[in-house]
Amino acid sequence: MSKDIVLAFSGGLDTSFCVPYLKERGWNVHTVFADTGGVDAEERAFIEQRAAELGVASHVTVDGGPAIWEGFVKPFVWAGEGYQSQYPLLVSDRYLIVDAALKRCDELGTKAIAHGCTGMGNDQVRFDLAVKALGDYEIVAPIREIQKEHTEVRAYEQKYLEDRGFGVRAKQKAYTINENLLGLTMSGGEIDRWQAPGEGAVGWCKPRSEWPAQALRVKIGFVNGEAVTLDGEKIEGHTMLARLNGLFAQYGVGRGLYTGDTTIGLKGRIIFEAPGLTALLAAHRALEEAVLSKQQNRFKPEVARKWVELVYEGFFHDPLKTDLEVFLQSSQSTVNGEVTLETNGGTVTAVAIESKHILNAKGATYAQAADWGVAEAEGFIKLFGMSSTLWAEVNRKG
Repeated sequence: MSKDIVLAFSGGLDTSFCVPYLKERGWNVHTVFADTGGVDAEERAFIEQRAAELGVASHVTVDGGPAIWEGFVKPFVWAGEGYQSQYPLLVSDRYLIVDAALKRCDELGTKAIAHGCTGMGNDQVRFDLAVKALGDYEIVAPIREIQKEHTEVRAYEQKYLEDRGFGVRAKQKAYTINENLLGLTMSGGEIDRWQAPGEGAVGWCKPRSEWPAQALRVKIGFVNGEAVTLDGEKIEGHTMLARLNGLFAQYGVGRGLYTGDTTIGLKGRIIFEAPGLTALLAAHRALEEAVLSKQQNRFKPEVARKWVELVYEGFFHDPLKTDLEVFLQSSQSTVNGEVTLETNGGTVTAVAIESKHILNAKGATYAQAADWGVAEAEGFIKLFGMSSTLWAEVNRKG
C-alpha cells in the first residue's frame, strides 16, 4: 500500500496537529479543504498557507457549496425539523467533506484517509460511517490515538505544535469553532461548563445593541419546496443561503444556546448560529402550512424527525434515509409560491404568502363566514365527539 494519506483539513488546531503527527509516522500527507462556505477569501488563503507551512505533500481546495445545497439543504428544508426540535444540523457538511477526501484518495491511488475528529464527539461517528459506506478504506484518527495517553488533548496539541515551531491562533485556544455555509457552532471554555458565554463567544450574529433600526423584509420563492428566488431574482441555492446568512445575521437571527443528547451518550452544549437556514425554514414552513392538507401537516413531522436523527447520528448513506426522502420529495409537489419574511431583530416571521395552492374554501373563512348551516355544524360536532361524550355520560358521577 502507498504511504500516501489524505487528510480532511480545515486549518484549525486539530487538523493542524494531524499533519506533523502523521508525517512523523511515515505518511506523505495530502490535505483537502472542502470549502462548504462560512470562510472568506482571507480565511481560505490562510488555510492554504497553513497547509504549506506544515509541510504537506499536496493541498487542494474543493468548492463544496453546490453539493451541500443539493445533498443536504434541500432535503433538510423539506423535512423542516431541527434535531431535538432545535439544532439545525450545522455539521452535516462533514458528509460532503468525506466525499471530497475520498475522491482525492482515488486520484492518488491510496486507500488511507485521516481526520481530526476527537474520540469524545459525534463527528467521528459521522466521518467513519460515511467512509465505511462508500468503500474499503483505512481510517486513521490521530486525535483519538493521543487520547489513549493524554486527557487534556487540546493543551497537548497546542504544545506539540508550538514545540515544532508552529503557532496556534488565539481563538483556537479558547473555543472550538466550526463555520460553513450552513452556519457556525462554538464549544469549549465556559460553554462546556454550562456557564454564560463569555465576551469572546461571538460569531456572525450581531448583538441586540447593533441591530439595524429599520426592519428587514425579503421575499423567497419556492418551486416544489426548493427555494429558487430571492426578492424576485433567480439564483443558485448555495448563493442564496450565503446572502440570507449575511442579511439575517445583522439582525441576530438564528443564534441559539443548545444542550443536546449526542450520539455517543454525552450531553453536548454549543452555541449555534444559522441565520440563513432559520429564514429558509420559517418561509418554507409558512408555505407548507397553507398548501398541505391537514393530514400531511400532521404526519410529515414524524418522518422529518427520523430523517434528522439518521443524519445527526451518521447514517447519511443508510437506505432508510433514501426511503424517507422519497416521501419528503413527494410531499413538496404543491409547495410552490412566494413568502415574505420580516424581522426587527432576534426572530423572523412570515408576514405574507402567495400561492395558487393555498387551501382556501370558496364559501368559508375561519371564524368569519361559512357556507354550511347550523344543523350541519351541530351534527358534525355530535359525531366528531361521540366517543368522548359517551365516556362522560357513562362515567359521570351522580
